[in-house]
Order: sequence, then structure tokens, then C-alpha cells
Amino acid sequence: MKDIVPDTLPLRPPGEVMRLARMGAMMPTRLSFLRVLVRRLCAERAVITRVHWDMTPDGYGRAVYSVDLGGHTYSLVAISNDLPTDQRSDRVIATAWDAAFVLYDGTPNVSEIKRIAAQAPLQEAGRFGPRDLVLSRANKSVRMWDATVGALRAGNQPDAAMIRDIGYLMRTTAVYGNGKFGIADRHLIEDRPGLSGAFAAEMLAVYLIRHFTLDLVEHVAGAPLDTRLARHFGVGNATGLGMAPFLVTHPVLFNNWMLARETAFARVRALDHLSAARRARIESLADRAGQHIAEWHVPAADHDATLRDLEREWAAFRPQFDALTDAQPIDALWRAAQRQSVALQELLIALLIEAFPDEVDGLADCMGDPFGALTTPFSGTDALGRAIDTDWQWALEQDYADADACRRFWYVSEAKLEPRLGDRFAESGAELETPLMLRAGSWHCAQVCPRRIALFPRSLPIIPNMPTQSPAWRHWRVTPTPKSATT
Repeated sequence: MKDIVPDTLPLRPPGEVMRLARMGAMMPTRLSFLRVLVRRLCAERAVITRVHWDMTPDGYGRAVYSVDLGGHTYSLVAISNDLPTDQRSDRVIATAWDAAFVLYDGTPNVSEIKRIAAQAPLQEAGRFGPRDLVLSRANKSVRMWDATVGALRAGNQPDAAMIRDIGYLMRTTAVYGNGKFGIADRHLIEDRPGLSGAFAAEMLAVYLIRHFTLDLVEHVAGAPLDTRLARHFGVGNATGLGMAPFLVTHPVLFNNWMLARETAFARVRALDHLSAARRARIESLADRAGQHIAEWHVPAADHDATLRDLEREWAAFRPQFDALTDAQPIDALWRAAQRQSVALQELLIALLIEAFPDEVDGLADCMGDPFGALTTPFSGTDALGRAIDTDWQWALEQDYADADACRRFWYVSEAKLEPRLGDRFAESGAELETPLMLRAGSWHCAQVCPRRIALFPRSLPIIPNMPTQSPAWRHWRVTPTPKSATT
């Protein structure tokens, strides 16, 4: 670890970075949670050991995988079930799955394996304890699973193009952590080496789930996968919907993730020159990126068309890498990318961050939030209004009196305790809305704040007193005019 902080150029402004269109185009980087975890596993030369395997020939039963990380042992307990076809569903209302998992603190004994085998398939309805760190479940991609088993049994390997297009043997439909449904609270593991980073325990669980799926398909088929093909199997994720309310309610954590990424890019842009080895590395990554995009196909026609546009755009942009011998070559390459699409720009950022581990990797230690939100209350409604005018113009661009601008609302499913997204003009339940529309709330506040100043003494801090005197101001509620509520 170097003691010298690298030079940086100014960060991109939040108004440019924090846009859904740009954030949706961002690619994984070496600061992504799973990449950070895998580097830690490699640095410690961690070995995954299968300590228990009790499976029928058809692949139903129990398995346990253990790994040492940061001075602690963690185990994935996997339960594989014979799931009837009519019960297979990725919807959150499902009550049965092909497999259920618990990431366990330590190595479970026979009685603990038996307990988890009884409880894990119940998921939300199960009973769990403080040694159960992560709870998950998954369904097979039946098409990919059957094709892989069939090919291996016939003495062949599965079709590489099919693996490329599908990408997984199983997909998780939920990965629960942080104390949900009785499992261990975050504070029990947040200081442990290797699990202190955001979602590290969840990523470790998913990494071990992938290991299990590969073992299971080879067990059922009775033949090994070619390791080159096995590398292309990941773990699918059916939703991830719960991440949206999590980000809104953890703004400091989200800020730190984005700040680390933007700081990494600013450090890379500040480099005065590149060695021949680094230029060669970037050139190699550029070629790999082009190949990756060419191989990346999705069933949705509109999204696939976007990828094909990016494929052509990247090929046309590729000659710009010839300028890497110039002064401040990364910044020059970035300036050239300003004429390109947002998708190409974000792909370029991920590529450039990848090439500079010495400048970037230490920032992974800055992505946590050990303190929580540290805020200074506004002195009064005048100060609140000025802050909105100065920093929240992005929230004032939309007219939220228009129903189409506030059609969607977040709520929590009573049956599943899961965040869901509803249509307030086509579905009931908008009165139970979870207050997550910060942009709309800021717009509303900006509209009425000047008219409410007289209601509050200037000497009183606004945050403690204003919601107390006017409870309706705690959260903004949508009240569009009926004529604008078109469906």
C-alpha cells in the first residue's frame, strides 16, 4: 500500500453524474463489491472446501461449503429441492424454489445443518438466528440446466453461444442480509476483515452459490464441465427491486460509493504520461471491451438495439486510443469521448479504472459509512429555500402537478415485506406510499416554502420544529389534478 495520495483532477459535477440515464449506463469496475471481495479472497489464498455432500443422483439434498476469510470461517449451507414445474416461479409471491441457502458464521455441525435444512426452504416463514448471516433462494434456468446436463451425459460440452446468451444455471430471487427475518444484524460482522465492505457477506454467499451450481450440474450429469466454459457461468438475479428504496434511505453510503468511483477516475485522468506497459494494458482492455459488447445480446429488442449501437460506436472510437502517447493521455481520451454517447463514456470510464490498480484499489476502503448521516439543520426556511435553489435545481425541472410525472409510487408488500412499485392511477394503495420521492418532495417544498416562512419563527431550527408544528410536512404526498390523471 502506497502512502502517497495520487494527484486528481476535479471530479465530475453531481448534476452530470447522478442522472438515471447515466447511472443506468455505468459498468462494473474494480471497485464493485464482488470484485473487491474476490481480490481479498485471492490475496489470502482462500480455498473453498466442500465439507458436506448428501445428494441424490438427481441432485436433491444438502451440501456445505466452507471458506476462511479474514480470520473467520464462513459456510454456505445449500438445500436442493425437487420442485414441481407448476410451483416454479421467480415472482416474489412464490413459496417454493429449486434451492435455498444460508451463509453461516462458522462451520455448522450436523444438528445445525438439519435445522437450516428445515428452515431455509421456508425463507420468510422460517426461523433463523444470529449465526445465519445471509438467507437466499434460487431457481434453475431450466433450459440452460437441461441443455448442460444433456450435453455432458452425451459426452459433449454445452453450447458456448447458449451459455453466452443465458449466462447462468441458477438465478437468485432474493438475497437477504442485515438482520432481515431474524438473521444476524449487520453490526455483528461489520468490523470483521473481509466483510466490512458494503454487501460483502451477500457477495460471499452468491459467490459460493455459483460454486455450488457448477458442482451440482456436474454431479447430476456425471461428467465435468470444461473449465473455459465454466468461467462463463454466473448467477442470475431475477429482480433487485429492493435496492432502490435502500439507496434513498442510505444517502451517505450511496454518496461514498459514487465518490470513490469518481475519485478513481479523477486520479486516472490526472496521470501525466503512461509507460509502454500501461499503454499496452489499456489497448488490450479496449479490444476486450469491443469483443464483450459484440458477444452481449439480450432478448429485448430495444435494449439489444442499444447494444448494437454501442458496438458500432466503440469500433469507430477505437482509433482514439492511438493518442495514449500524448501528455495527459487519459484526460485527452476522455475529452475526445465527450462527443460520444453516455453509454460509450461510461464504458470508457470502467475500462480506464480497470487499468490502474495502484491508484484505485485503496479507495475500496472508503466506501463504507461508519457514522451515518452527519447533517447540520437549516437555520430557517430562508436557508432551506436557498439550498434548494442552489443545489437542487435538478429536482425543480419537472412539474409534479402533472400526473404522468408522479404516476409511480413505492409501497411495502404486507404479505412479503418487500418494496414494490405501483401505479397510483391504476391500482389502489397509494395512501400507503413509502416516502421515497425525494425529487418530487423537493419540488413541492420549493413551491410552497416561500408562502410558509411566516409560520415559523426565524430563530427556531427548521428540521426539529417544522415537522412538529406541521406534521403534513414530514412527507410530501402526490395530489395531481384529476384531469391530468391519464392512464
